[in-house]
Amino acid sequence: MADKPPPYQPAYPQQPGYPQQPGYPQQPGYPPQQGYAPPQQGYPPPQGYGPPPQQSANTTTTIITQPQTVVVGNAMYGEAPVSMVCPYCTATIVTSVTYTPGTLTWLACGGLILVGCGAGCCLIPFCIDGMQDAVHTCPNCRRQLGVFRRM
Repeated sequence: MADKPPPYQPAYPQQPGYPQQPGYPQQPGYPPQQGYAPPQQGYPPPQGYGPPPQQSANTTTTIITQPQTVVVGNAMYGEAPVSMVCPYCTATIVTSVTYTPGTLTWLACGGLILVGCGAGCCLIPFCIDGMQDAVHTCPNCRRQLGVFRRM
């Protein structure tokens, strides 16, 4: 005869001294759930939100938005345009960037001449934006706001 397996016992039996937890109260609009205890008596029925408060016709709602002021120091400028408030015309702008030859451009030109590229190839750094300084200006008032120097 084959041995029968022992009857199933839960892994964690109910500990003595701890009462069985009651189920949650029945919510309106939901069917009763199987295996849960019925709602306990004595609790108030669940309350939803009431109707919104009535407003008179003379009520005016005022929405105040505060402008976001961005203060950009000279160290914050980079190659890319920056969104900010122009300190001169106080308009919210994205700076326009133009490139001008700077110290790195001239050093690269001199280095190419020393290597032997003096027949026009030494002028290549003047055609590459990545070798030049980036000048940020306001597109509204055309004033210079800052410069990103490569060197």
